[in-house]
Amino acid sequence: MNRRILGGTGISVSDMALGAMMFGAMGNPDHEDSVRIIHRALDAGINLIDTADVYSAGESEEIVGTAIRGRRDNVVLASKFGLPRGEDPNQRGASRRWIRQAVEASLRRLGTDHLDLYQLHRPDHDTDPGETLSALSELVQAGKILAFGSSMFPAETIVEAQWTAERRGTTRFLTEQTMYSILTRRPEASVFPVTQRHNLGVLTFSPLNGGWLSGRTDLSSSHRASGRPSHYDPSSPTGQAKAAAVAKLSTLAAEVGVTLPQLAVAFVRSHPAVTSVLIGPRTQEQLDSLLPAAGLELTGDILDRIDEIVPPGTELDPADNYAATPPAIEHAHLRRRVQTSVQTSGNV
Repeated sequence: MNRRILGGTGISVSDMALGAMMFGAMGNPDHEDSVRIIHRALDAGINLIDTADVYSAGESEEIVGTAIRGRRDNVVLASKFGLPRGEDPNQRGASRRWIRQAVEASLRRLGTDHLDLYQLHRPDHDTDPGETLSALSELVQAGKILAFGSSMFPAETIVEAQWTAERRGTTRFLTEQTMYSILTRRPEASVFPVTQRHNLGVLTFSPLNGGWLSGRTDLSSSHRASGRPSHYDPSSPTGQAKAAAVAKLSTLAAEVGVTLPQLAVAFVRSHPAVTSVLIGPRTQEQLDSLLPAAGLELTGDILDRIDEIVPPGTELDPADNYAATPPAIEHAHLRRRVQTSVQTSGNV
């Protein structure tokens, strides 16, 4: 397993990482089996495990905590906060109040006294970025986290956070986690150049695009499709576009002599901005099928052919990034200047 330095953190991480979203009720409810999968990944050379407080309502963190007991010093442990953990509006976001509560809960579930990386799961548009950076810097000073980063931040928000840290004199975000695959190449246009400019480590997730690049022929019956069936409708315009691209990519993978999932993971690893690609297996079979991608290096000719199938900087389905839609786009009242009716006696 190759190692790379995670941005400005100085931490050496494997260029393939284990995403723990599928451990627990959201994916694999068998704790013992999930622990075995984690141990298998660690034994294969993966040293970075990424989880979050919302994955199976904290169950994923508990499983990871059990799995790394006795191996904590050899694991780069990352978790995330910010998405809703209850109905109370104060149980979400990036306020100082919630950050302090969330980190203590994650540390307790993980059975550790510190996190190597703590990430804001999505931008919080209601909290001043200086407030968030100050609170996270306090956690660094207290030794509860060693570094912190962002997730699914657009390029302009990444830059704003860097400038805010400089002006306020706080510790800055040192990593960004973003969705990236052959079918979702939008980060290449702006996010990746910004992370390179500011020396941010980049973790990417969903290299198989939620199963589209898994090699399965019937996605409608997949585990992911049960939650978003319309996303896997092959008769929709985006479904047809993806199916056509997948067919061409499958042919290319066969010519190279690898599986489609291995080609997909190797593609993400090949981008110079990417530090580590998160794979999120639900079963050990899925993990074992992806591990060979760790040693797969794609030639320029192969990457050129992928560019022909899905052009750089594009994505085939904008809905893939549904959870990162900013309020200015999501809420109509923020982009419409609506005038109230006024009774007048003259011309209007």
